[in-house]
Amino acid sequence: MPHWSVYTGRNEPHDGIDDLPAPPPWRAFDGGPALPPPHDGDDATAVSPDRVHRAKSYVAGEESVRLVNAALCLRRPLLVTGPPGTGKSSLAYAVARELRLGPVLRWNITSRSSLADGLYQYDPLSRLYAAREAREERGGVEDHLRLGPLGTALLPYDRPRALLVDEIDKSDLDLPNDLLNVLEEGQYEIPELVRTARHSGDGAAEVLADGTDTPVTVRRGRVRCRAFPFVVLTSNGEREFPPAFLRRCVRLKLRRPGRDQLTHIVRAHLDTPSGDADRLITRFLERASGGELATDQLLNALYLTGVAGLDAESRDDLAEQLMPYLSAAADGDGF
Repeated sequence: MPHWSVYTGRNEPHDGIDDLPAPPPWRAFDGGPALPPPHDGDDATAVSPDRVHRAKSYVAGEESVRLVNAALCLRRPLLVTGPPGTGKSSLAYAVARELRLGPVLRWNITSRSSLADGLYQYDPLSRLYAAREAREERGGVEDHLRLGPLGTALLPYDRPRALLVDEIDKSDLDLPNDLLNVLEEGQYEIPELVRTARHSGDGAAEVLADGTDTPVTVRRGRVRCRAFPFVVLTSNGEREFPPAFLRRCVRLKLRRPGRDQLTHIVRAHLDTPSGDADRLITRFLERASGGELATDQLLNALYLTGVAGLDAESRDDLAEQLMPYLSAAADGDGF
């Protein structure tokens, strides 16, 4: 593998990110002073047992490993497209766990999402109420402001943070270009803090970052990264993106897994899958080839077939309820 391939896809955490080559001259950032990385224990990269499990059991293909390393080396966002259930979001957790990048910062996109939502949230009403109650004599803007996942990812950490921007194809038309500008520059301003910085000596404000109650220092209302974050943008392919946005992303298209990859996925999630595994995988591939391949449903069905005390008929009934499109074939023979 190339010397800059720090991500292996083997699910064994290591500190290879420290060996990443220097960025291209046009992608070097100098924000500071440097912040230490967040807690990076093996299970700290996921916010729920589901994410912990998916990070540990993710099966990365050769193309995924190659393009993840390209995005890391070039300091560019990774745009991951593919059908639902192919592991687009799980990839971010797997990379963060292996490279010890700390907890994944997650931004779930909706049609109402704006760039400001990802950068920071400011509550002027709570500040107004506090002022009326004389709880603060002056300033205090930072007490009513919290950085969002994107804003936190761009803090000047020594190591890159992992940022998952999930389902960006659900956003409005302007968000991809707005996001592109921030990721190109690796910096942003918080106008509320820029204004108050005029009245303070060093212009420093202590604000809360996403996912933690530990404050970080923002100077004169400006944030600039040092290590460009590992940004994963996922899309179900529901819309086209502007050419300028696509040019600045490393693009990875995940395809529906075949038998070998499905077998590896099943073994990664279920250490000892039931004896029905091969039979269910075969039927799953036969019946789902023309539609969406919902791998989660297959895993749920396989788990149930291994539950003690279920006879064959009960196992088939439960599997068909979890994967109803498999039982809709003309031959009607179930599993």
